[in-house]
Amino acid sequence: MCIDAVVRAAADMGYPVTVLHDACATLDLTFRGVTVPAAQTHAAMMAAFEFGYATVKSVDEYLSA
Repeated sequence: MCIDAVVRAAADMGYPVTVLHDACATLDLTFRGVTVPAAQTHAAMMAAFEFGYATVKSVDEYLSA
């Protein structure tokens, strides 16, 4: 959740943001008895970042650029 706050705040302030999707992680989240597996939570967050807040790359993609 820390990355979510930082990415959105930096983008709101006009900074270009890059997130390395394989250099961060999350955990299973539960809301009202429904558990969302970590892999799905991670994919949803990366999709949201890529949609409007950041460039999302792998570590290898970032290092080869």
